[in-house]
Amino acid sequence: MRAPGENPRYVVTSLSDTPKAIYRKWYCARGDMGNRIKEQQFLFSDRTSCHHWWPNQFRLLLSVMAYTLVYRLRRLALHGTELGSAQVNTIRTKLFKVAAVVVQNTRRINFMLPSRYPHRDQFEKALANLNSG
Repeated sequence: MRAPGENPRYVVTSLSDTPKAIYRKWYCARGDMGNRIKEQQFLFSDRTSCHHWWPNQFRLLLSVMAYTLVYRLRRLALHGTELGSAQVNTIRTKLFKVAAVVVQNTRRINFMLPSRYPHRDQFEKALANLNSG
C-alpha cells in the first residue's frame, strides 16, 4: 500500500541515464508539450467544421497567432505574478474576460476597471511589466 500523496511513475526506455534524469528531462517535457498543444487547440483550432480547406486553414492560422500572443504576454508581462505559469484558458478567463472602459488620448491609453475586479493587481502588474520592458 502506498503512502498518502505518493504518486509513482514507471517509464520503460532504452535511454542510458539515471531514472530521475530521464523522467525530468524527457517524460515531463513530453507531457508539458502535450499541455501546450491542448492550450493551442482550446483557442479555436479544434473547430475546423467548414467543408472547404481555406476557411479551416485561416481559423488555424488565427488560433496560432492568438496562442503566440498569449504565450509572449505570459513570458513578458506576467512573469513574477500568479499567472506567470498559468495556462492560456486561465489567463483568458482572469485577464481578458473583463468589462473595462478604454479611454485613449494622444499620449496614453487608460483602462478603467471595475472596482470589484478580483484580478486588478495582476492586471496592473502585467501592464507595469509591459511598460518597463
